[in-house]
Amino acid sequence: MHYKSIKFSRDSQNNFIGELRKRVTNYFEENNLSRYANAHMVWKTVILVSAYIIPYVLMTTGVITGTWPLLLTWMFMGVVMSGIGFSIMHDANHGAYSKNKTVNKYLGYIINLVGGSSVNWKIQHNVLHHTYTNVEGADEDIDPGILMRLSPHAKHYKLHKIQHIYGWFLYTLMTFLWITTKDFRQLFRYKKMGLTKAQNININIQLTKLALSKVVYYLIFLVIPLMTIALPWWQIVLYFIAMHMVAGFILAIVFQPAHVMPTTKYPLPDLDGNLENDWAIHQLYTTTNFSPKSFFLNWYVGGLNYQVEHHLFPTICHVHYPKISKIVRKTAEEFGLPYHSQPTFWKALALHAGMLKKLGQPRLVRA
Repeated sequence: MHYKSIKFSRDSQNNFIGELRKRVTNYFEENNLSRYANAHMVWKTVILVSAYIIPYVLMTTGVITGTWPLLLTWMFMGVVMSGIGFSIMHDANHGAYSKNKTVNKYLGYIINLVGGSSVNWKIQHNVLHHTYTNVEGADEDIDPGILMRLSPHAKHYKLHKIQHIYGWFLYTLMTFLWITTKDFRQLFRYKKMGLTKAQNININIQLTKLALSKVVYYLIFLVIPLMTIALPWWQIVLYFIAMHMVAGFILAIVFQPAHVMPTTKYPLPDLDGNLENDWAIHQLYTTTNFSPKSFFLNWYVGGLNYQVEHHLFPTICHVHYPKISKIVRKTAEEFGLPYHSQPTFWKALALHAGMLKKLGQPRLVRA
C-alpha cells in the first residue's frame, strides 16, 4: 500500500495528545525555558565537533603515527561520528536545535561531512519513519532489504533463520552504504514516490549537490589521508572502512532497540488504508525507551534513549527529554496507554537480539 493511502484514526481517544501537549507547553512556560538548545547543548556541539576534527588533523599532520595508534584514532573518530549524528545533526534536521532555521539548516549539513545526505535523511527519517513508524511498506527503517527481516509482515527467506547471528555484521555497514550507493538509490526512489516533489526538491540540482558532497567527503577523509599518512595505501583504506564500521554499528544498536522489540507493535492499515489509532497513540505502541537513568548514554546518544518523547515531540531539543519524560509517562498512564521503557541499554539490546531471532522464524506474524 502506498504511504499516501495510509490514514490515522481521527478518534482522539479522550484527546491524549491534546492534553499532553498542553502539559508540556505549561512545563516550558512555568520554568521560563526555551524548547530549543541550551548552553549545555552548545558546549556539547563544540566538544563533539572538536573531537572529530582534532584527531583527523593530528593524523594528517604526522603528530599521530604508527599502526595501532592510527587504527585506534580512526576508530575513535567512528565513535565520535555517531555521537555527532545522534546529538547535533539529528536535532538540527528536526528543527529542534534552534528557532533559527538557518542554524538548523547548516548544522543539519553535518551529516554530509560524515558521509550521508541531509536531504535524503530528512525524507527517510522525518517524513516516513516518524509518520509511519513500524508500518510495513511505509517505514523504511524496518525495510533493510531481503538480507534481514525486521517486521513480522515482511517476506520471509530461509537465510533469516540465522539473522540474529549475521545481522550484527550488517549493522556495521550502515554508514558505509551512505558513502557508496544508498543515497543515490534513495533519491531516485523518492522521486518515483513523489516525495521529492512534495518537499520542493529539484531532482537534478539535488543529484548534483549529492555527487559533489560525496566527492568532497572522499577528498577530505580518504584522499588527503592517503597523501599525508605514512602507511601503505591499503592500510589507510582499511582504517577508513573500520571507522565507518564502528559508526554504523553504534548507530544501529541505538536506533534498532527503539522499535524492533518484542514490546512494540507493527500495525497494518485495513483495506481502506485506515490505521487503528491516531498518530500519537500509534507512536506509543511502536516505540520503546531504554536506560533513562544513564547520564552518559543520554549525553552521547542525544536523548535517543528517550525515543517515546522524541517521537511525540521531535521538534523539542533532546536536552529536555529527561524532564518531560515524567509528564509523558504520567499522562500515558492516566489515559490507560502503554509507555514502553527498558531499565538498561543492555536489557534493550538483549531483547532486540531475541526479536531478531523470532523474526527469523517464518511463522511469526503479528500486529
